[in-house]
Amino acid sequence: MSHDAARKQFWRRNVSKVPGSIQHVYGAQHPPFDPMVHGTLTKTIPKPPTTPVKLKKVTTFQEFESTTSDAWDVGEDDDELLAIATESLNTDVVMETANKVIQNHTKLQEQNKSQEIQEVEVKAVTHVDGDNKIVKSASESQIPSSTGERHSLQRQQSVPQQTYVPSLADQIISSNAGLTEREAFRLEKFRQLLAGPNTDLDELRKLSWSGIPKPVRSITWKLLSGYLPANVDRRDGTLKRKQKEYFAFIEQYYNSRNDDTNQSTYRQIRIDIPRMSPETLILQPVVTEIFERILFIWAIRHPASGYVQGINDLVTPFFVVFISDYAAEEEEVENVDVSSLPEEVLRNIEADSYWCMSKLLDGIQDNYTFAQPGIQRKVKMLEELVSRIDEHVHRHLHQYEVEYLQFAFRWMNNLLMREVPLRCTIRLWDTYQSEPEGFSHFHLYVCAAFLVRWRKEILEEKDFHGLLILLQNLPTAQWGNEDISVLLAEAYRLKFAFADAPNHYKK
Repeated sequence: MSHDAARKQFWRRNVSKVPGSIQHVYGAQHPPFDPMVHGTLTKTIPKPPTTPVKLKKVTTFQEFESTTSDAWDVGEDDDELLAIATESLNTDVVMETANKVIQNHTKLQEQNKSQEIQEVEVKAVTHVDGDNKIVKSASESQIPSSTGERHSLQRQQSVPQQTYVPSLADQIISSNAGLTEREAFRLEKFRQLLAGPNTDLDELRKLSWSGIPKPVRSITWKLLSGYLPANVDRRDGTLKRKQKEYFAFIEQYYNSRNDDTNQSTYRQIRIDIPRMSPETLILQPVVTEIFERILFIWAIRHPASGYVQGINDLVTPFFVVFISDYAAEEEEVENVDVSSLPEEVLRNIEADSYWCMSKLLDGIQDNYTFAQPGIQRKVKMLEELVSRIDEHVHRHLHQYEVEYLQFAFRWMNNLLMREVPLRCTIRLWDTYQSEPEGFSHFHLYVCAAFLVRWRKEILEEKDFHGLLILLQNLPTAQWGNEDISVLLAEAYRLKFAFADAPNHYKK
């Protein structure tokens, strides 16, 4: 009794109003009542009286229950539920029950797998006869089927089965076998960004700064260089038009390569091509012819600079990236037999390489005009920048009369292609393509970070010849993407500190 009294006291309230009965909530499942649509219902169903009912003052929970119409029925089982809820559970019983649930779930999954395997086997052994009827083969007719198995299968089908849905991470990794989890996710981000009707080039640049996955590098370079438009529907037309335009140049100009005015240019191109890297790829006759045409046409169409040694190196990364789309996944691009590719593919690669190289050179053309003033200016800027970054290295070079022009001219002329392996150049160009003025401006800070990277080795050399040999043959043969990433991070730090305040590196 005392317990009941306590409950009544607990539920006593000093309010005069209580919630009314549950009302309909209109939504997708319960639309508002429309008398025009449900006209027959208004005739057959009498309208309930609308006389207001005066609510009685409620003082206890029991009275509240009796005066409200609720969504659930109050039965005699309430006391039992309260008793169960307040009863402390036995830990052993809980663990035993949980183990049984896990065992049953495991057994059900195994049965589901065996059922799926049987269904696949059944599908595999069926065939269509001459009358277009599906007939079971002899191997299927030998599969035993007992009544017990059939009943067991029916029981399995009657139980709701929990199917495994692979997560997004599992789907991405499984579709990109051989990649790490991070590489697979980055590749998926690139594919989603490139799949839209209009590619967001700003987002593409941000994503490309840390490197571009090989499967999407070709299309990404074409977009970031400005060769392809961001709109997907315009790309095929642009490619066909530019490729047609390039081969019109071939017909117009290439036959003049042996004329007196152009003979020296063509001869120099033929001398420089075998010196390029990778040698195995370049020395293939088909590749040599492609490079000769690309470089000669560019020289003819840019008389302000013409052909200058160093431009030949700038074709290689584009050609290698574009041709790697047709190489096997595990095959090194240097070992690709270019002559085995269809002629139409080679023509497209040649035209694409020409236009992308032209886009690059448009931003650094003063590097290759008479007296190459662009390179002269950048070497001087490099010297001033290093003097503020690392004064010990700068003084050491001057102490032994090593001029920056003696080693840094090639760094600017060839964009470090002769200093690092080709794979590192391609990774470097991923960032150059995504960085504003990457080839013309950011490259300066990369060269400064590259020089300071060898601080210890430079300070150990105590004579002019030793320093010059070191700076012209830096040990980068084993470099990989991680080394380039560290170099780029340091270059970005230098740019952040000096780019917007050029007087910081001027004495």
